[in-house]
Amino acid sequence: MQLILVTGLSGSGKSIALKQLEDLGYYCIDNLPGKYVVPVTKHLHSVRREHLAVSLDARSDVSLSELSRDLEDLVASGVHLRILCLTASTDALVQRYSETRRQHPLSQADSDSPETLVEAIERERKLLEPIMDDAHIIDTTGMLPNTLKHWVRSFVNAKKGAILLTFESFGFKKGLPIASDLVFDVRCLPNPYWVEELRLLNGKDQPVIDFLSKEPLVRSMFEDIRGFVEKWLPHYEAQNRHYLTVSIGCTGGQHRSVYICEQLGKYFSERCEGVITRHRTLDAAK
Repeated sequence: MQLILVTGLSGSGKSIALKQLEDLGYYCIDNLPGKYVVPVTKHLHSVRREHLAVSLDARSDVSLSELSRDLEDLVASGVHLRILCLTASTDALVQRYSETRRQHPLSQADSDSPETLVEAIERERKLLEPIMDDAHIIDTTGMLPNTLKHWVRSFVNAKKGAILLTFESFGFKKGLPIASDLVFDVRCLPNPYWVEELRLLNGKDQPVIDFLSKEPLVRSMFEDIRGFVEKWLPHYEAQNRHYLTVSIGCTGGQHRSVYICEQLGKYFSERCEGVITRHRTLDAAK
């Protein structure tokens, strides 16, 4: 049985992710109390429901650290568990709440000492910490709903390996992705942006590939990053890490970072079971 547990910060897009999982054929349950996750999963498994997605938030009646222990029993019984955690910057969440005029579920507006919106967001972020190390994290800051749906599909369709390795390109001018485990800065490489006929293209287009592949510095940077990831990946696996996100950044996230990410994705796809390649700037334009 395939079980995807969807969690994350309120306002980060959990409902969108769950709807996408439903479209992919998963039996979805929204806001299931934590104490029911294990018995409901076992029941649905007994009636041959093979794909289940459950949305859970930090307000669960069972702490996420307690739930982690219960989930270990499910895994031991043969259930294939994956955890998807959505996050976003505090500024992005504040903007979303301002636009919808919703109240944060942890703000406790009726109490004697109500929290501010920022305080509620940070408290929820703290509550989610116990489960973050075991989760595949998607940072939805500045992300359109269609991009999130695309990234959820990539997560679901990734081959099942010992560790899910994600290469993500981004532009520094739009900020560093929150969900990065390793970050490499490739802004020192020759920039196709300054070649007029390449400016409107991206790192997946053949003319840009031809330009960058001929540059010794680019080849050297690729080999250094490849060697670093290849050397240390087994050590992450040895620590029972299920997910590792390697972020590659250039100025705008269009040329150099995309090219390096694509090359890394191709290399490791031939050697690892679960590899995702995604592009924060390009995917946002789709």
